[in-house]
Formats: sequence, C-alpha cells, structure tokens
Amino acid sequence: MKKLPIIFLSLIIISCNQQPQQKEETKLLPIQGTWKLLTGTLIEKGDTTITDYTTNLSFIKIINDSHFAFLQHDTRKDSTNFSAGGGRYELNGDKYTEHLEYCSAKEWEGHDFSFTITINGDTLIQQGVEKIEAQGIDRINTEKYIRYKK
Repeated sequence: MKKLPIIFLSLIIISCNQQPQQKEETKLLPIQGTWKLLTGTLIEKGDTTITDYTTNLSFIKIINDSHFAFLQHDTRKDSTNFSAGGGRYELNGDKYTEHLEYCSAKEWEGHDFSFTITINGDTLIQQGVEKIEAQGIDRINTEKYIRYKK
C-alpha cells in the first residue's frame, strides 16, 4: 500500500514535465516573424537592377501563420513615397506562394507570386518570377532579408 502514493506522485511529476501535443502543432515555422529587406535584385528583359534597402529606403515583411504584410517607405525627410500590401500565403517545403489580396498598387492585387526560399540563420532569401501580363511585368525577383531581433 505504501507504494501506491509513490507511484501516483511519480505519474503526476512525469505528466507535468511532458509538453502538450497542441504546442507541437502550433510551433512557429522558421519563416514566421518580422523581416527587414536588405537588397532586392530585379532581372527584367536582360537588365539587372539592384536596390539597396538600407539607404533612403526601409522595407519590412511580417509573416504570421497564415498571412504576410509588407511596408515600404522612403526614409528621406521630405518624401511621401510609401507602399504596402499583404494577403494569405502558402509554404510547402521551400516553395512560398503569396496571394496578394491588398496592395497600395491596385493593379498588383489578386495575383499570386511563387518563390523559392532559403533560410540560413537570420537570413531569408526568396527568389521567383513576378508576372502580371496586363501590366507587362515579367521579371525575376531576388530579395535578401534579415530577421528583426526582439
């Protein structure tokens, strides 16, 4: 009979140390978080344009479990240059697809953009084709982000 309380107490201690399975299901994907764009490279019709987002421009992308949003502004004092957008996304392995539902450039709304992503430490690189036939847009876009620290 003396063993019964010890067994019962042992079971309570063991069950307290176990992580609930629900937490495992809601584990953050490595893509989730806030990302600061460092550089963007566009290749269109054989021309390459590299944009440095650390000088005069600031661009962040925020990704949660189902949606993404981006904000960009010109950091110069007198500028009113601002753009924003967002929507749902899907992530399957390294295939990341944005479904752009909202955008300050209305002609971009309602389009899907697929990228291949790589994450190495605090760096995320996404590369893919941006194509909107009605706008004559057909280009390769490569973006390099760094994760914002808390």
